[in-house]
Amino acid sequence: MKIVKISMLLVAAAVVIFGLGTTSFAFHSGGVAECMGCHNIHDAQSTSALLMAQDVTSTCANASCHGAPSAGSYHILTPQASMGAGVPPLNKTPGGDFGWLLKTYTWVPRAGAAVETSAGAGHGHNVVALDLAGYIADPVNLTPPGGGTMDATVFSCNSCHDQHGQMRRLSDGSVSTTGGPIIGSGSYTNSTAPAAGQAVGMYRLLRGQYSAAGTGGVTFSANFNAVVASTYNKAEGTDGRTQMAFGAGVSDWCATCHPDMLSATSAKHTHPTNQGFSANLAAAYNAYVGSGLTGNPEFDTYAPYSNDNITDLATLKSDATNSMRDASTTSKVMCLSCHRAHASGFGKMVRWNALGNEFIWVDGMFPGTDATGISSQAKYAQGRTVAETAAAYNKKATDAPGYSTYQRSLCNKCHVKD
Repeated sequence: MKIVKISMLLVAAAVVIFGLGTTSFAFHSGGVAECMGCHNIHDAQSTSALLMAQDVTSTCANASCHGAPSAGSYHILTPQASMGAGVPPLNKTPGGDFGWLLKTYTWVPRAGAAVETSAGAGHGHNVVALDLAGYIADPVNLTPPGGGTMDATVFSCNSCHDQHGQMRRLSDGSVSTTGGPIIGSGSYTNSTAPAAGQAVGMYRLLRGQYSAAGTGGVTFSANFNAVVASTYNKAEGTDGRTQMAFGAGVSDWCATCHPDMLSATSAKHTHPTNQGFSANLAAAYNAYVGSGLTGNPEFDTYAPYSNDNITDLATLKSDATNSMRDASTTSKVMCLSCHRAHASGFGKMVRWNALGNEFIWVDGMFPGTDATGISSQAKYAQGRTVAETAAAYNKKATDAPGYSTYQRSLCNKCHVKD
């Protein structure tokens, strides 16, 4: 028993010391991790799979791994005990912190109006973790909205991620489950390109065309192609934006669980997805800086696009390091243009506050209940503190808001109606 516990501690220490940006010593390293980091062969806590916790998500998000009670690197789920009233989740990853699931907001937008609510369960994918307080099944959507069939009561990290990570990208760019050993992650701008006879892991160990079904029994036929900077868990203000490139397959991958959202014949398909930019739309995207402003801004991480013709790792790495790249007619609207993958601080897991709010930044400030002047008004603050609003945009409360002093919805990044 002592040997098992020591092994787990050593694995956790290696993850903390070396981080996921390092290909040689990261815990997963693009593929299956050290077995005893997740399993306990003599003192398992789960009824199946000999897991060290009661279920998959509790194992992934334990205090030594993805649910560590501190911000940084691979942490994606803030424990309930680390978030008091008015205190946001700790992490600022592109996918968002699952901690937003535990933050419910209520407010009265104007005198005499009814109380409005932004329920925590509506902020993202509700992962179920028996060992983690508050992380329960979605109480509203028993199956995924948009025609999905997965049972919400068993939704977990490995419903979308392949913890055993056998899928790999070979040196010739093809994807397989064999053909060469995985030498490291294929997720980052500093990931080492595989030599002949070698491979790197798929982005974030996400399931794909060669993965078996995870918890919930859903099988993916599309591959998710993307690359992000290894310093991805940071505030996107004075620290600079987190660069990311989305390639082929993103919306098709999401449609595995939300098929009606991608079906042109479904009433749920109300906004074009997987549709290429027109020349005019690309020009609008490239020129729009903020309400009433034009210029040539950086690639916008709050309203990103994908390039569905790109699967090549080198090209994705190049795009992710080019913050001034422009949209073109090869760019496409995708699900993650508007939504975060894990959770966000706003309803429907959107990247910006698009629901029931005229402005997302007010009088040059993040709106909040503790803001000053007009920015503190309930219709703008919507029950959030300044720190919570800022964190929902992956910023710090002390960061400059960005965009315009009175910034309207980022739908305008493409549609330019302001």
